[in-house]
Amino acid sequence: MAVRLDVIRSAAERVAASHGLDVVDVEFTGPARDRTLRVFLEKNAEGRARLKEELASRAKGLERLPERLVEGGLSVEQLSGVTHEDCTAFSRDFGVLLDVEDLVPGEGYTLEASSPGLDRKLSRREDFERFKGCLVKVQTFEPIRNNRHWQGRLTAADGDTIAIDLAAVRQNSKSRKTGVSQVEIALGNIEKAQLVPEI
Repeated sequence: MAVRLDVIRSAAERVAASHGLDVVDVEFTGPARDRTLRVFLEKNAEGRARLKEELASRAKGLERLPERLVEGGLSVEQLSGVTHEDCTAFSRDFGVLLDVEDLVPGEGYTLEASSPGLDRKLSRREDFERFKGCLVKVQTFEPIRNNRHWQGRLTAADGDTIAIDLAAVRQNSKSRKTGVSQVEIALGNIEKAQLVPEI
């Protein structure tokens, strides 16, 4: 019996919402005896807004925030804001739901809940809009100017395309040979995309 990730994701989103969290991604990997269900979480929009307010007001407790964020070298949007306690509470409640609704058929599996990390995946249009201005790495299905791998600063995410400023990072020889300083990529042509941490 196959695992239905869409059903699992929907259930994860319900549990996450009750904890003030959003589900970024869900993965199910591994052989039959070592299966792992990973759920990547972040604070919801309200939680991220509170973090922005704390930062803007220079409220007490800034010492608990990353130095690069306090200095302005890191965007609040790049942080998930998820704590160990958030992951523990989510795992406990979601694990019960998975067992009660028998959403993962077969013998045992390991449930992992964590932050998506600073090199998080980008998959939805909203992700690209939210992370405009950040460094990204993109791999396409079909080559653009004979290249499938692009890295640079995400400058636009309008409609069905994104734009990447290639001058923001040193390019590999294949990218340099294209002779362009900016590339536009259709969302439907993106095989993989992720943030590139700026630390």
